[in-house]
Amino acid sequence: MAFWDSLWPRREAQFESGNAATNSIVLSKRHATVSLTKQGALTGNLRVNLSWRMRTSDIEGRSRQSGRLLRPFKLFQPDVVQAHTQGVVNVDLDLGCMYELKDGTKGVVQPLGNLIGDLNAPPYIRLSGDDRFGAPSGETVYVNLDQRDQIKRLLFFVYIYDQTPAFDRTHAKVTLYPGNGPRIEIELDERAPQARSCAVFTVENVKGELIVRREVKFVYGFQSELDRLYGWGMQWGRGYKSRA
Repeated sequence: MAFWDSLWPRREAQFESGNAATNSIVLSKRHATVSLTKQGALTGNLRVNLSWRMRTSDIEGRSRQSGRLLRPFKLFQPDVVQAHTQGVVNVDLDLGCMYELKDGTKGVVQPLGNLIGDLNAPPYIRLSGDDRFGAPSGETVYVNLDQRDQIKRLLFFVYIYDQTPAFDRTHAKVTLYPGNGPRIEIELDERAPQARSCAVFTVENVKGELIVRREVKFVYGFQSELDRLYGWGMQWGRGYKSRA
């Protein structure tokens, strides 16, 4: 047990499983699963939100350790300007969801290709908007839990669209908001500077029980590599976004 945990014995348990003050459950490596069924989240829409911001401390650290040695004039440049010049607006994280229904239908809901899905018809999943600049509202995917019996499994993932890999320069979080019960939070807190995609979590229908499992597995390719990793077996091609 860590020194701080000895001072506050319940600190670790509260952080990992959530508490009344925040009404949230934080999934971690140690506590990676939660049952939506046991939380009473069986009806209405499950809202899955991706939000992110730049790791300004990391940018500042790299600037001090390397950039200032090569460019001494940066010693006199304000920190806020340095953070901006690291390409804050160039990071475009997207949220997507691969699905497999009980009848064998497979597909994906994502901004690429304008595959926004449908909430009231198969696949009972719909993407709402495409945040390209890390706005506070982020990106959101809805899942119709009233049709949960039609869903076999889901894989929610995040990828970087058409830009330099920068997971190490973003602080991203995916939050699940069930229609009932506490929200569920998953931090993309592992460093993978060259990764282009990340499998964040899965939802599986196990004998009628919906189980959420934290994954947070970074890969250096795109959707096709995630597909192979989780055995979806779909064919993939190059996708594009419409211009904003």
